[in-house]
Amino acid sequence: MIILGGGLMGTATAYFLTKRGARVTLIERGQIGAGATVASFGNIRRSGRYLPQMPLANRSLALWSQLEAWLDLDVEFRPTGHLRLIFDQDGLSMMQQFRKDAMEWGLTLEVLEPKDIQRRFPGLGPEAVAASYSPDDGSANPRLIAPAFAAAAARNGARLHEQVCVSDIQHKDDGFAVKTTAGTFQADTLLNCAGAWGAYIAGHFGEKVPITLAGPQMGVTEPLPHRILPVVGVWSKSHGAYLRQVERGNVVFGGAVARSQVGEDGYAKVNPCALPTQMKEVVKLVPALREATIIRQWSGVEGYIDDMLPVMGSSHTTKRLFHAFGFCGHGFQLGPGVGDAMAELITTGTCSTPLSPFDIGRFAA
Repeated sequence: MIILGGGLMGTATAYFLTKRGARVTLIERGQIGAGATVASFGNIRRSGRYLPQMPLANRSLALWSQLEAWLDLDVEFRPTGHLRLIFDQDGLSMMQQFRKDAMEWGLTLEVLEPKDIQRRFPGLGPEAVAASYSPDDGSANPRLIAPAFAAAAARNGARLHEQVCVSDIQHKDDGFAVKTTAGTFQADTLLNCAGAWGAYIAGHFGEKVPITLAGPQMGVTEPLPHRILPVVGVWSKSHGAYLRQVERGNVVFGGAVARSQVGEDGYAKVNPCALPTQMKEVVKLVPALREATIIRQWSGVEGYIDDMLPVMGSSHTTKRLFHAFGFCGHGFQLGPGVGDAMAELITTGTCSTPLSPFDIGRFAA
């Protein structure tokens, strides 16, 4: 089978397919893991997710802890917990409702009062009125994960093609012919993991998906003494800030400002003028960062579907065509689960994790 796209979803699916004995060719127009995956924050969180997505998120979380052994590389998965601060009544109401509903989906959140926050996480959110804490969540390194999945898939026999552009895709009764700058590849099955460009491929087969391309505004500080253990976010109806401190001491942050537009060249660029506004919100989470030096900013192209849910599952127009794209900036935690679930669906025809909320048929009308 052929996989289009060498981000986290494509490489994870390639790996789990090879574990099931499938013959896989992966085609990436750039470098593996250099798209939206590497622009990711690296957050492994379940708090605030669309609740029918929780079975997939739980499946994925169970896999993250096994990846170092399977991939023969430490991808820096650290279950340090996810702390989500609350600064107003709207945020408190959001958290309380989500916490109540999420219990039925296998997620239990601890509720912390201000004194609990300062006792357990001194220096974080001194103005917060409350917080939620998910102890089993955490983070991983987005620069390592997709190349690690790709290398493991290659060891299992997958063929990887980077810097290869697709010019045409033909479908006949015997399968697919994908014409590229490296020649024509043929297979009986095609998986669309093209990320922000996945809707273009779906449209080629008569399946329209309303998608917008945008880029997150990310940044990182100089190395600082390590003081922040959990990933930190905000319950808010607006764009909340989020941050985490890596083991080397740098604090990675994002959110709090509008996403950047994607230029005609196909790249998303940061807006330096948004940095003061962003840092004002970041400092609310950790006031000690007020004197920190920002050493780098970056962005990357992400695909945001109108209903903010991904597309996963079988095509409704084309036999043996499958989709897994458009994760709306929330796909990093899901990556291993998506790969495992798609491999199960492709090789067996069914999936033990419910995928119907993400079916591409919801746009058919």
